[in-house]
Amino acid sequence: MSSFDERQKGFEKKFAHDQELQFKVSARRNKYIGEWVSKILGYNDEKTKEYIQSVIKADFAEAGDEDVFRKLKEDLKDHNISEDDIRKKMDELNEKAKSDFQ
Repeated sequence: MSSFDERQKGFEKKFAHDQELQFKVSARRNKYIGEWVSKILGYNDEKTKEYIQSVIKADFAEAGDEDVFRKLKEDLKDHNISEDDIRKKMDELNEKAKSDFQ
């Protein structure tokens, strides 16, 4: 195997690892977001688990975070939480999720 082939395989492995890590971070962030919103909505433990799953599923609608943002915005529309507050919380919880994997 040439050094070029070895380097290519190394990049492929790194890319796969980075993608897997990003998926885990997103899933963890969505869990944290689900917990945050559940507290605001006053859900019990069972309803919180269901809600977390609905946030995780919402993330599969399209690439990026806008699908999750739209869900949160809709679910929180009657609770006086601004779009900026939602986005800030998403960013904060994304950083928390990243730190869980470091």
